[in-house]
Parts: sequence; C-alpha cells; structure tokens
Amino acid sequence: MSLIDVVHSFSKYLPKIKPPEKPLGIKEKLLWTGLVLVLYFMMYQTTAFGVQQVSGGLDFLQTITASRIGSLLTTGIGPIVLSSIFLQLFSGAGIIDLNMRDKKDKAKFLEVQKVLAITLALVEAIVFVAVTQIVPVASIPGFSPVLLTLLVIFQITMGSVVMVFLDELVTKYGIGSGISLFIAAGVSLSIFMGVVNLVFNSSTGFLAIMAEGGAEAIPNALFTLLPFGFTILVFMAVVYAEAVKVEIPIAFQRVRGMVPKLPLKFFYVSNIPVIFASALIINIQLFSGGMLSGFYFDEQKAPLMDFSAGYDIGKHGIIPLIGYVDSTGRLSDGLLYLFTPVYGMGRTTTEHWNFLSNASTPIFGIPEWTHSVVYVILLSLVSVLFGMFWVETANMDAKSVAGQLSESGIQIPGFRRDPRMLESILHKHILPLTFMGSFSVGLLAGIADLTGALGTGTGILLTVGILYRMYEQLEQMRTFEMYPSISGFLGGE
Repeated sequence: MSLIDVVHSFSKYLPKIKPPEKPLGIKEKLLWTGLVLVLYFMMYQTTAFGVQQVSGGLDFLQTITASRIGSLLTTGIGPIVLSSIFLQLFSGAGIIDLNMRDKKDKAKFLEVQKVLAITLALVEAIVFVAVTQIVPVASIPGFSPVLLTLLVIFQITMGSVVMVFLDELVTKYGIGSGISLFIAAGVSLSIFMGVVNLVFNSSTGFLAIMAEGGAEAIPNALFTLLPFGFTILVFMAVVYAEAVKVEIPIAFQRVRGMVPKLPLKFFYVSNIPVIFASALIINIQLFSGGMLSGFYFDEQKAPLMDFSAGYDIGKHGIIPLIGYVDSTGRLSDGLLYLFTPVYGMGRTTTEHWNFLSNASTPIFGIPEWTHSVVYVILLSLVSVLFGMFWVETANMDAKSVAGQLSESGIQIPGFRRDPRMLESILHKHILPLTFMGSFSVGLLAGIADLTGALGTGTGILLTVGILYRMYEQLEQMRTFEMYPSISGFLGGE
C-alpha cells in the first residue's frame, strides 16, 4: 500500500458534505454564501479561551490567510492552502501517481488534501503557541499551565477544521470557493479598518493633521492618505488586467455560420499562483522563526549570541547566515529574511518610505531596498512555478482544453477536425499566457506590497480577482436560469 493510500484511508472517518441533489438557484447560493460569511466573522472575532497576549509582526500572514492571531481562526486558510501546495509538489515530482483528469483520482486527491489540511492545522496551532506568537494566560482556577496550553492549541485546531468544511460547503452550495471567499472578506475588513485609521487616528490621521493648521497641513494630510491612493491604483490595474484576453475564433460543427470566440485571459490561471506562492513564503517565515528562535533569543534571558561586535563565521557558525530571529520572533536578517514580505502595515506613510530607503539589517547590513527587490522577484518566479503546476492539475493545459472542446463539437475554422491540431494551436497561446500571467500577477502583488497599499498588494490583487470571478459566475448563473436550453447545450445539468 502506497503512502497516498494510507493517508486516504483516514478520510473515511471524516464527515462529508454531500452535494445538492439538484442545481441550486442564485438566491439559494447567495443564502449559503452569506451564512458561511456570518460564521466566518463570528469565529474571526472570537478570541480563544485562555489567550492572554498576542505578539505582533505577522500582519501580512493574517491578511493573506484570512486569519486573526489569537482568535479561533489563528491559522485561517493556511492549512488548506499549504496541504494543496504539498500535494501539488508531490504530484509534480512523481511521488504521488494520480491522474487529475480521472474523476476517481481527483476525488481521492481532494480527500487526501482534507486529511492533510487537518493534520497541518494541528501542526500550525502548535507552532503558533511554541514560538510565542500566542501567550496563554498564566493561571486560571482549575486549569494547569500545561492543560491551558493544550486547550488553546485544541481550539485553534478545531477552528481550522471548521474552516476546511466551510470551504467544502461553499464549493458545493455557495458561490466560488471558500478559500476565495474568506480571503476577500478578510482583506475587505483590513482595507476598511485601514481607511478608518488613516482618517480618524488621533495623532497621525487625516483629520488630526488638518486640525493642526499651518501651511503644510494640507500636503501632509494628503500624504497620509497615500496608501489609500495606492490601493485604488492597484484596484484599477488589476481590473484592467482581468479584462485583457486573447480571443481565438471557433466554430460549432452542428451550427453553421456561427463563429464565436474562445477567450483566454491574460491572467489565465487567475490569482491561484500568488495564493500558493504567498502561502509558501509566509509559512517559511513562520516555521523558520519557530526553528531558529531557540538558537538566538530567549524571551526571559539575554540574547544567546551577541552580534554587537559584528558577525564572525568562525565564532558564530553558519546558521546565522540562514536566518536571525529578533525578540518579536520575526526573521530580521540572513538568507531567509530576503524571502519575507515587505509591507507598510503598522507604520505611518513616512516611516514606511524611510524604512525602504534607509534601513538595513542588523547583522549583515543588507539594505531594505535589496530585500524588496529579492522578495518581488522571488514572489514572481514562485508564482510561475505554481501557475505551471495548477494548469496541469486543474485540467487547464492545452491537451485537456482541446479534448473538452472536441467533445463539445467545437473546432477552429480553417483547420482540420483533429484534436491534435486544436491542441497545437491552444498550446501556442496557453503556455505563454500561463508564464506571463503568473509572473505578472506575482510582480503586481509584490510591487503593490512595497507601496504600503491597504490590505497588502497581494490581498488587493486576490480580492479584485475573486470579486470579478464571482460577478462572472453570477452572470453565468443568471443566464442559465433565464435560458435553461443554453445550460443543456453546453453540457450543464
């Protein structure tokens, strides 16, 4: 029995959400989606029993994973996304032999992913508590410190498990996917709270600066709103990119004279690559912080290694080259630090731009602008990698699309009715679009992060794409409800 079969055997012990017996209408799907959102925000605002303190430094992680550290959604969608990343990597490396074009193998893949996501939920909950991102209450009558810590871990784990099933519920009964819905909800809340802070902050807000008066009040107040301006610019750029597409003329074999066009979007794989790339990078930050913190810092004692006189590889060894963790549990230097996100949350606009221009790391003196360039390039390249994987696993490659079009009686005018010819033509468009679209979506997200845009550049990119596709799905559902014959003609139920 292979490893995948062993993991899959545990899925039979998990609850399953049955698909609807008949297609749901728009109102029913909206009702289920709204119900899931209510449950999400309730869990988002509920602090886990026994949590006393939450250390900062992972705002980017919370935005991208639709989480709030210290709440029941401390890990958010992180375990779901990370489990998908692992399985895609294993599949691409040939460790897992599953044919994603086969319905049984695809169902098996999803069940294994669910088991792995629940396992990772427990692992991530332990990591969050272990690296002191969450500090349990020192003492509660009737609870020993060990029992209280285990209780906090249990609550965080169960919150993630509920997220796994809510994601499945949205996929089968709602609009879009649960992952997309939770990201859009979390980022939208972050942007709203960011705007409120920019305007109403008692010391650095727009209204407070205007109240000071003086000749520089207006320009300084407008400069404070710069992150909101960048947020709007990123929204506009993403909306424009979503509308860019390549149109290939096609013809139906059974309908002569009708020559519609097959649209292939510039963002062919949508925002999926940057979701996976961001999740991978922030998990590197999270897990490496947990593993390296014990080497260099003890919360109750002085630093275990003193770099005040400079770094000496003969004295300190090679491990600090990998990564150095500061007192907040965050990577602040070394090779892994170059892979961590750069964002402006937690700083004023002036502080953010001064940080990017003048700051450097404490040990090796790496300029922050160098860190920024490396991060943007890495995010773009990793997005390309996951974009290529996603095209293969989601049946979006040229061969799969050509097969689907041929089965529907679709061909390209002027060419033979041969699936291989159709595949060849699609390959010339799909491969470049996958590469350029994945790279561009990572590049846009990375650059937007550097501007200090509210909700992070990656979060804005994801939210716009998610809302755009939800709108398209609603329009398609509305068309099918008005003209049921179209659904039947296109292979719908």
